[in-house]
Amino acid sequence: MDPRVELFLGSPAFGVVGASASREKYGNKVLRTYLQNGRKVWGVNPKETLVEGAPCVPSVDDLPAEVQALSIITPPAATEQVVARALARGIRNIWMQPGAESPAAVEACRRAGANFIADGTCALVVLHFREHA
Repeated sequence: MDPRVELFLGSPAFGVVGASASREKYGNKVLRTYLQNGRKVWGVNPKETLVEGAPCVPSVDDLPAEVQALSIITPPAATEQVVARALARGIRNIWMQPGAESPAAVEACRRAGANFIADGTCALVVLHFREHA
């Protein structure tokens, strides 16, 4: 396994920015894949309080300290803001899901010395997401 992914997966808990109650959306599927793998996960969505039974908070600033890794499923412009907040909070493991990447967000991670994945690698593939599990 890619060392960046191994380091990311070493977190005690995970945040999913862009978590969605809609099972068709990738924000829901990424959150479910953490649950399917027995991981502790928090959604980040200002309109939800629970997604798939996992707690959901309005912003990265509201995540508990145990969340040390963040999966981001947002448009690139939003990803830049999410990465800035995550780095300010001390979150140093960031996975920009395919389509969420932004050159500015990647550069911010690089400057901060963060462990980041932004090369098209998808958590659904790496963690063997099962649609009907």
